[in-house]
Amino acid sequence: MPVIISMINLKGGVGKTTLTVALAEFIALEYGLKVLVIDLDPQTNATVSLMDEYQWKKHNIHGQTVVQLFRDYLEDRRVFSAHEAIVHNVSNIGGGIAGLDLLPSSLDLIDIQDELIKIPARGIFSQRPLTILGENICEEIGSYDIVLIDCPPNLGLITQNGLILSQYYLIPVVPDILSAYGIPQIVTRIKRLEAETGIRINCLGVIINRFRQQNRLHVNQVRLLQMNARDGGYQRVLSTIIPEAARAASAVDFSLPGNNLHDKYGYDVPFKQYQQLTEEVLQLVIL
Repeated sequence: MPVIISMINLKGGVGKTTLTVALAEFIALEYGLKVLVIDLDPQTNATVSLMDEYQWKKHNIHGQTVVQLFRDYLEDRRVFSAHEAIVHNVSNIGGGIAGLDLLPSSLDLIDIQDELIKIPARGIFSQRPLTILGENICEEIGSYDIVLIDCPPNLGLITQNGLILSQYYLIPVVPDILSAYGIPQIVTRIKRLEAETGIRINCLGVIINRFRQQNRLHVNQVRLLQMNARDGGYQRVLSTIIPEAARAASAVDFSLPGNNLHDKYGYDVPFKQYQQLTEEVLQLVIL
């Protein structure tokens, strides 16, 4: 089985998707590991960062995105196929990175996420349908070393499906009050999910993203997060801090291809930080 990590924050705009994509590309290219990105976010940012929009629209029309996986259960039919839905060798680096694959999301997830409670519960988790994602992709994910799940900015059923599949989760934050405000809710809700299901989901820690050294609030917030890590239940603040960088924001534009990681992320910022973050995360999951 692969190492499966969910990326989660209840607030949007913290760079969750940017970090997910960067980690996936660095793991695949620098370590030669086979990586799957699962995009559960209706905003589809990870999807359109890793694959051509026209190709994505074709997948969506043919029912081969995450939304159809859940829609099948609502409508009692079988259109979705994980084998057909997973897009191979994605990224705008070198025309696609061998060993980096994507299960794409869909904007249509927004329309059905409130309907999911109507899906009949079954299996060992009798309270609600928590294993739909895992049941449908279990045969496909066995060949991967790492699976990264880009979760929506909420703790609804779609996010819970991603968490139930995961052994670990990471919390990216911008070190301001609003971005860090939801950390206790995330930790508490996941602990409750563990108690309800008996599954262990370990927090790898908080990733500081879009850090501005000259911003006193940012500096103070990082110190507070570091001081409260153990008591707060998120274990640690990762030592790699990702600075605010225009290059990081433009890197998610699929229409700007490059030949290698340096073309996409530069030779200094944020390349070095993403490289260090990748090494740190892999060390934490003992690869």
